[in-house]
Parts: sequence; structure tokens; C-alpha cells
Amino acid sequence: MAARIYPSLLAADFAQLADQVGRVEEVVDGLHVDVMDGHFVPNISFGLSVIEDLRPKTGLWFDTHLMMTNPAFFFPHFKAAGCDMVTVHIEVAPDPSSMAEQARAAGLKFGLTLNPPTPFAAVEPFLPLVDNLLVMSVYPGFGGQSFIPDVLRKVERARETIDAEGLAADIQIDGGITPETGRLARAAGADIFVAGSAIFGQPDPVEAVAALRAALKD
Repeated sequence: MAARIYPSLLAADFAQLADQVGRVEEVVDGLHVDVMDGHFVPNISFGLSVIEDLRPKTGLWFDTHLMMTNPAFFFPHFKAAGCDMVTVHIEVAPDPSSMAEQARAAGLKFGLTLNPPTPFAAVEPFLPLVDNLLVMSVYPGFGGQSFIPDVLRKVERARETIDAEGLAADIQIDGGITPETGRLARAAGADIFVAGSAIFGQPDPVEAVAALRAALKD
């Protein structure tokens, strides 16, 4: 399957959110929506009202990364706001079986993510439950960090496991993604590439997407 690119809303100019999303809408495959609660990570991003306001402005897939201590409580609210998928941290839900059920009951796709220090073994038993595995290649909570190369082994192991077991889960990578690091992650087996500063932080975001997509071609 062709690589997919999801710009990270966290790196956009919030004063011009709809315009910035509209500028790249035709050249990307979805939008990565980072929701931070100030507890699980030491930062607060935005909440449901921003998502609700943005939803009518774009037809992009809303891939919602919940950096929250109590994400399941909000699943129905994120669905109502217009989200398509929620991804929760294995560090919050060491057994995410119930959360997966609750997400699907709310009409959402479900994903799991793991932080750089967390071993792949923490998520491996639950891969049959998920539509998406998000491998963090930076520490969550702040944009603009440098890519951590050691996480590529987790991407490789996820690719091996998903292919060997015939699972449908995508492998997503988020953090420090540029054409150079994206090429490495693609070779390791990633499907979906979340890029913030490398797209919204560039003078021409459309040109930046084109450069990243060219680097991700098999």
C-alpha cells in the first residue's frame, strides 16, 4: 500500500487553522489531531470545540491522538465532534481491550500508541484489536523534537508481526519526520507518516508534502 501522510495539527498556526488545513487538503491523506490534557503530558493543546469548528471546513480523515489519562470517557464526544479514529496510549491502558470495545461502540476506529521507552512487547498481544499502531519517534507533548532512531526496531517488529499474522493494522510513526527520517521509517515498514514542523512549519507546505511523498516512494 502507498505511504500516507497526515500533517500534525499541533504544528499549524491556530489563528489560521482552517486556511492552513485547506492549503494542504488536496495533497495529504488525513489529519493528525493531537489532544493533550496537561496530565498525561505536560502540555495542553486544544479540545473538542476546535475539532467541532474545523470539521465542517475539511473532508480529511481525523486521526485523533489522545494524550490523556481518561480517554475512553470522551470517545462519544470525539465521535460527535467529527473524529474518525482515536488512538490511546498503552501506558494509560496496559490492557486496552475494554477501550477498544468502547471506541467501536462509539463508532470510531481504534488505535494504540507507545512512547519511545515502552517496549514493543507491551502492545504486541493487542495488535488484533487495533486498526492502527502509532510508534512515537519523539517524546509526546511538544512539537519540533528530533527523531529517535532506536524506535525503528519497533516498527520493524510490528511489520513482521502484522504481516506474519495477517492483521489489518496500519503502522504509523510520529515525531521528527522529514524526507530523510521518513525514508528510514518507510524502509522499516511504516505505512502512515505524521509530520508537523516538516509541513506546517515550512514556507510552502504543499511543496514540503511533495518532497516527503517523493522520499516515501517504494
